[in-house]
Amino acid sequence: MIQNKVAYITGGTKGIGLGIAEILLKNGVSVAFSGRKKEDVEKAEEDLKKISENVLGIVSDVRNMDDENVAVQSIVERFGQLDFVIANAGLGVFKPVDELTSEEWNSMIETNLTGVFHTLKASVPELKKTEGYYITIASLAGANFFENGTGYNASKFGVVGFTQAAMIDLRKYNIKSTVIMPGSVATNFNGNVPSEKDEWKIQPEDMGNLVLDVLKMNPRVLPSKIEFRASKPKS
Repeated sequence: MIQNKVAYITGGTKGIGLGIAEILLKNGVSVAFSGRKKEDVEKAEEDLKKISENVLGIVSDVRNMDDENVAVQSIVERFGQLDFVIANAGLGVFKPVDELTSEEWNSMIETNLTGVFHTLKASVPELKKTEGYYITIASLAGANFFENGTGYNASKFGVVGFTQAAMIDLRKYNIKSTVIMPGSVATNFNGNVPSEKDEWKIQPEDMGNLVLDVLKMNPRVLPSKIEFRASKPKS
């Protein structure tokens, strides 16, 4: 049963994170979510409250450990517990390695990889209490390297390895860990504007339904790594 559980989603103001939040709310889960920009958090919170009042928007930068500690504290103060954590915040800069700047490299590593550590580090004491679930949203770029992808590939390969190792560390506390590796998703990522041309892609609600299915699985099983792709990629 997932009703009356509490989830925290990073990068929850749009795209995949927002899609996950919507599906969980519709299925009786209270949802806290975070984003870096106050105006984005306020807009998403307003929209999500049309589904349920059990929503908490938090301004937090996953690159900052203190921010994530405060975020988790706020969640527990509001809802009394934390059961599910979905580490979704991420960004991408795609350039040849000789053109990629140190600042761009650091922004990806600190957000995509260090951020998932900060989120888990802040939330694991509460997940131990609830025997909860920690999910990271990586990418097929965490298994398949490509041109102009050095920084993004490095960060997402890291997320896959981090989550798999964390799974081994945490399972003795009955905390489950899953890394989800989606392919092309119809979001605003990397400047894309979703339109009819993106109908072939994974949709944000598809990601939400996948997370829902994972959380509802029998406790005796653990889908530790999931590759998730469009069934008929655009040729």
